[in-house]
Amino acid sequence: MSDKPRRRLNKPALFICDIQEKFRGPIWEYEKLILTTQKMLKAASILSIPIYATTQNRARLGETCSELDLSSAIEHVDKTAFSMWIPAISQHFSSTTPSEIVLVGIETHICITQTTLDLLANGHKVYILADGVSSCNKEEIGIALERLRREGAVVTTSESWIYECMGDAAIPEFRAVAGLVKQSSKDTKEVLGVLAGKSKI
Repeated sequence: MSDKPRRRLNKPALFICDIQEKFRGPIWEYEKLILTTQKMLKAASILSIPIYATTQNRARLGETCSELDLSSAIEHVDKTAFSMWIPAISQHFSSTTPSEIVLVGIETHICITQTTLDLLANGHKVYILADGVSSCNKEEIGIALERLRREGAVVTTSESWIYECMGDAAIPEFRAVAGLVKQSSKDTKEVLGVLAGKSKI
């Protein structure tokens, strides 16, 4: 009798960092960042992965962009700190039972970097999606990701992380996720050709 199929990641969470309307113009390849984040939100819905989202100084920089439906987020909070690791979010996690947290958003060298450092310092495993982060100056991206690799984060891609999260094609959600991957394959290829090219993978 075969064992019941189990997911590879036990406590995954999706962090969406500061993807706000005001950044639409300044951020390099903002629209491609949106495509990856939409895919991750759909995957999170299928796999019941908790979502945490922030805005940076919402009164000045605006709401999260309208293309992202964050109605199911556990937290969708405003902050002034650059890191997402603020009490409203950190209260949901414990260093004694580490989570596997995947990050998308902006900017790679500021808020993504500081969030990653705080998560690692608190004992969590951190995945940064090369096709899901960006900055105003594209030259900052590869430098930041190289540093965060050295700090202990995993730099990967959205599709790789989604499949790692599942771990087994026999889980009940696999067919729906595979359909999502197929549906978004054209966008994924386009995004990887641009954003992941700055990650030095």
